[in-house]
Amino acid sequence: MKAIIAEKPSVAREIAQLLGAHEKKDGYLSGNGYCVTWALGHLISLGMPEDYGIRGFNKGSLPIFPKPFILTPKKLKKTKGYEPDPSALKQLNTIQQVINQCRSIIVATDAGKEGELIFRYIYHYLQCNKPFERLWISSLTEKAIQDGFKNLQPGDAFDGLYQAAKARSEADWLVGINATQALTIAGNQDVYSLGRVQAPTLDLICQRFLQHQNFTKQKYFQIQLSHRKEYIDFTSLSLLQWEEKKQAEQIQKSIEREGRAIVEDVSVKTIQEQSPLLFDLTELQKEANRKLGLSADEVLQTAQSLYEKQFITYPRTGSKYIPEDVWADIPELVRILNQTEPFKTAVTHLKFGNFNKRIVNDLKVTDHHGLLITTKTPSALTATEKSIYEMIAYRLFESLSHTCIKQVTQIQIKVHHYEFQVKGSKILNQGWRAIKGILSDNENSNNKNEALTELPEFKTGDELKISKTELLEKVTQPPKLYTEADLLSAMENAGRSIENKEEQKALSNIGIGTPATRASIIETLLNRNYIIRKSKTLHPTDKGLQVYNLVKDKKIANVQMTAEWEITLDKIEKGELNKTQFINNIQHYTAEITNELLSLHIPQESIPQLTCPKCQQHHLIIKEKIVKCPDEQCNWILFRTICGIQLSIKDLTLLLTQNKTSLIKNMKSKNGKKFDAYLLLKDDFSTSFEFVNKN
Repeated sequence: MKAIIAEKPSVAREIAQLLGAHEKKDGYLSGNGYCVTWALGHLISLGMPEDYGIRGFNKGSLPIFPKPFILTPKKLKKTKGYEPDPSALKQLNTIQQVINQCRSIIVATDAGKEGELIFRYIYHYLQCNKPFERLWISSLTEKAIQDGFKNLQPGDAFDGLYQAAKARSEADWLVGINATQALTIAGNQDVYSLGRVQAPTLDLICQRFLQHQNFTKQKYFQIQLSHRKEYIDFTSLSLLQWEEKKQAEQIQKSIEREGRAIVEDVSVKTIQEQSPLLFDLTELQKEANRKLGLSADEVLQTAQSLYEKQFITYPRTGSKYIPEDVWADIPELVRILNQTEPFKTAVTHLKFGNFNKRIVNDLKVTDHHGLLITTKTPSALTATEKSIYEMIAYRLFESLSHTCIKQVTQIQIKVHHYEFQVKGSKILNQGWRAIKGILSDNENSNNKNEALTELPEFKTGDELKISKTELLEKVTQPPKLYTEADLLSAMENAGRSIENKEEQKALSNIGIGTPATRASIIETLLNRNYIIRKSKTLHPTDKGLQVYNLVKDKKIANVQMTAEWEITLDKIEKGELNKTQFINNIQHYTAEITNELLSLHIPQESIPQLTCPKCQQHHLIIKEKIVKCPDEQCNWILFRTICGIQLSIKDLTLLLTQNKTSLIKNMKSKNGKKFDAYLLLKDDFSTSFEFVNKN
């Protein structure tokens, strides 16, 4: 018998069906010489400080350097600490039973660092020594699984991948646990959490927010002229900008009196716009955030669902290319899409036998190739799944199309000594832009001066009549707040912000986190109340800004350090660097940041002593997320975040002393509608709303 360990039950069922293992058991399937079972994600994780006998947050215990790290079954957070997850213990017991009755193992967890780590932690926790092979596939279609089983690889071929994943896991533990405890101790036990990827990401968000907040808007004026030539209307815009309206008006009048402009320079260029490459995960998340308003995490979960339903290839990829051997499958994918709506029109723009081969590059394929659809035609998709699937399909069409060729015209004209500019563009060959019919990146632009249609012909010395002048009042704009798409770009390109040019060049393609982890980093910052979503943008909370101000100049917020980790982990994976050397360096780094954070002084919010409204006996414990009575018999509790708004200390005091808060604005109902209301404390010590009388 051979044991097969998948990452999720749904994947295990697909594999079992294909291998003829139809007999259902408790936690696994068997038959035809196989026992197919599954992990439930991370069943095993690194132990917490209490597993090493370190309880509570104690300055004398820091920094904590486990030697060796302890592996423990997944735990759930309870009121009195962490307890083992019963479902994890049950499944671990099942995996142990399956392994005991088999002579070898086939690893079928997701083909990537996390998937490898999930299996290896289980393998080592169960003290297993049976041989194992690796199933390495990029999609869950029947053909992909069959091909994968024909080409099983030796388990030790992935030792480098495991060592890199283990190094990341242990290094994140060292930095995260020690930094969190150090900052919490400095904050007098008000819990603050930090991590080596959270801190630089928070730094990006807060920097942009403060630049936006502190920006001073300034008015300026430009003059726009209207012209007509060869029955075509167009406008020109002054190159100069004036701060004084009166001065601009005087110049406008003198131009009106002149009534004509002279063409000084004509520039006509042919520009070739390369077709886009395939999506990697980050690019898909950015596009879906811009077009659909989806969060990075929502896109990842949707893509994972499509993958498990066999409709797309493995989503956690950092590559936009495919290897040469996958190129042969591309015509079949196009033919399949040509049989379904809404793709038939798009396919007519492709030239069979003459596809653009730009996406083929063996050297630029990482663990997995760029995102593709599979040969399985999708059915029963949710609206979000449908949208993401269509984005991936259309991107395939675009990547197979040829260059879009534009003719860009730029005309310089002069009235008196004032220069004006006319811009226009003309599509010579639509190429890849014909797929969705979007012929310009500026289709949503409000810039009237940028003509997206053909301009008349010009030559130097031509005289243009001025039919109308207009004074445009404009305002300088602050840096835009980050959307998730913008933040993902900033995280992806974080290495470019490094000032040292040589280091910047070395780290130019290295960012904060990886395509697979960036969504979880953003979600972590949201869950820890460091940032919030407002409309489509990300804003730091007061707590987030406080943490930023504390650590912005500290090593833990250093983008370069985070980017260098990724280079080092890549070397560990390739066997070019020893994991022990990396962890020793991380311990040294951890000791430095722990001392830095312990030396901080965090001013405390003035918290009043409020008596429990229910028992009237005890002073309430007031935390960031909850307010509760310390008496377990009384057990009165109030959650501070209500309909998306955190109760301030002022409103909390009003509620508990006068039974009514001040008016709380912009709360959000379950259906997403905003409302204003007072919060009331009722006779049974529960709360209710008193709505504003709009009449």
